[in-house]
Amino acid sequence: MKVADFDYELPPELIAQEPAARRDGARMLVLDRAKQTWEHRRFADLPDNLRANDLLVANDTRVIPARVFGRKAKEGTGGKVEFLLLEETAPGVWDALMRSRRRPKVGEQVILDEDLAVATLLEDGELGRVKIRLESALPWLEVLERIGQTPLPPYISRKEATPERRAIDKVRYQTVFAREPGAVAAPTAGLHFTPEVLERLAGRGVDRATVTLHVGIGTFRPVSAENVEEHKMDFERWQIPAEAAA
Repeated sequence: MKVADFDYELPPELIAQEPAARRDGARMLVLDRAKQTWEHRRFADLPDNLRANDLLVANDTRVIPARVFGRKAKEGTGGKVEFLLLEETAPGVWDALMRSRRRPKVGEQVILDEDLAVATLLEDGELGRVKIRLESALPWLEVLERIGQTPLPPYISRKEATPERRAIDKVRYQTVFAREPGAVAAPTAGLHFTPEVLERLAGRGVDRATVTLHVGIGTFRPVSAENVEEHKMDFERWQIPAEAAA
C-alpha cells in the first residue's frame, strides 16, 4: 500500500490555530455503517450515539511541559539550546531531542531558564537525539512546570505566543482525565471530552475503562517511507491495569 494513496489537499487556512471555545463544541463526523450514511455533529452529541454497555476506553496520560530552553554554560559562548525531553531512562538521565545553531559537545553543560537546572550532554546521536543528565535542587516535574513549555504539533504556530497564551495551551492541550505524567503530546481525540459529556455517558450506562499510553516523539515524525508496510513505528510506554483487561 502506497503512502501517496492517502495524499489530499488541506489548505493551511483551514487548520485551526486555536481550540473551540468549548471542548465539546468541536465538530464530529458520524458514520452509520448500516445505512452507509454520514452526518456532521458536535462532540457534545457523542452520548446520543453510544448505547448502554458500550465500553469507552480512556487514556489517562498527562502531557509534561517537556520543551525547555537554556544557554551554553561555556564561558564566552552562551549560545541558545532547546531540548524536547522524551523519557527519563535512569534517575536524572533523559533521552531528548536537541536543537542549537552550534551544538554543545559531549560533556558540555547547558544552563536552563531561570537557572533552575543544569543539563550535561552525555551522548550525541543521530537526527538530533541526545542523552542528557539533568541536575536540580527541585523535583523534576516542578522544574518543568515552572520553565517548560507544552510541545505542540508542528502545524500549530506559537512563534509570538504570550505567557498568557502558553498558560492556556498548558490547560487546553490536556484531557480532563489526564493523571499519569509522561506524554510529550496529547491523545488528541480525548481533548474534546468534558465532565458533562462523561456524566451523560455514565447516565446512559456506557462503561468506562482506563489505560495509560504515553504518546511519544513518533506522533510528530512524518512518514518518510513510500510503502505503509515499511514505516517504522516508534516505541511508546504503556500500562493496562488488571481491571481494564478483565
